[in-house]
Amino acid sequence: MTAKAGKADVHKLDPVWNRIRAEAREIIESDQSLGGFVYSAVLNHARFGQAIGHRLAMLLANGDINAELIIQAYNEALAADETIGKAARADILAVYERDPACERYIEPFLYFKGFQALQAHRLAHRLWALGRKDFALFLQSRSSAVFSVDIHPAAKMGQGIMIDHGHSIVIGETAVVEDNVSILQDVTLGGTGNEDGDRHPKIREGVLLGSGCKVLGNIEVGRCAKVASGSVVLKDVPPRRTVAGVPARIVGYAGCEDEPARAMDQNIAGDEEDGQEA
Repeated sequence: MTAKAGKADVHKLDPVWNRIRAEAREIIESDQSLGGFVYSAVLNHARFGQAIGHRLAMLLANGDINAELIIQAYNEALAADETIGKAARADILAVYERDPACERYIEPFLYFKGFQALQAHRLAHRLWALGRKDFALFLQSRSSAVFSVDIHPAAKMGQGIMIDHGHSIVIGETAVVEDNVSILQDVTLGGTGNEDGDRHPKIREGVLLGSGCKVLGNIEVGRCAKVASGSVVLKDVPPRRTVAGVPARIVGYAGCEDEPARAMDQNIAGDEEDGQEA
């Protein structure tokens, strides 16, 4: 094989994409009525990035911005920043590993709006960085309407992130979410008022944000911390701690041998500490 031929065939060595394509064929074999949908979404595309762009376009296009413009924008973003595709693969693996309802790689790609909204944000974030702010804001608006996930295009999102259920998620402009974080439904990473500047939370690696929790202000939730469902966090959370309540208080150790975001264990029973406010 020549060097040129080898380079052209690199996309064939993509294990995530190859598995998605194999699962797509299995869907068609089991239910031929879905053949047109599955071919259009998966099998008509040679590369993973092309398929992601097409899937987002089918979901987000409307009478204002057509699908071709979104596909073109995604392809240009992918060509300029290869980390977009890498992050999308890591996000699929995160969902597959952490969500017991996910049995195949293809499920987040086709059906899970948390994954889809995150990929829409990755495109919007790249467009924002390129100065195409109105296109980015259009994608944010459509993502909020279609997925019920509202992430400002300027927010910085790592990879290997799972947004479970993907409903009523709000992430503000100056928020940072690092790698391998899990976010459940109805989570807000917001500000505390109408202040300007850096005003949103910084969520460090391995954090689990339980359903309905609110993390407000320019505060830090430390590495491998766990925020219990329904909590309101107004102060920094130290690494490897569990916080719960309104306002949230430290109730125990979250540990890091098995990152909270990966373990998805929301149980805080038996973790009582001194009740120090977080």
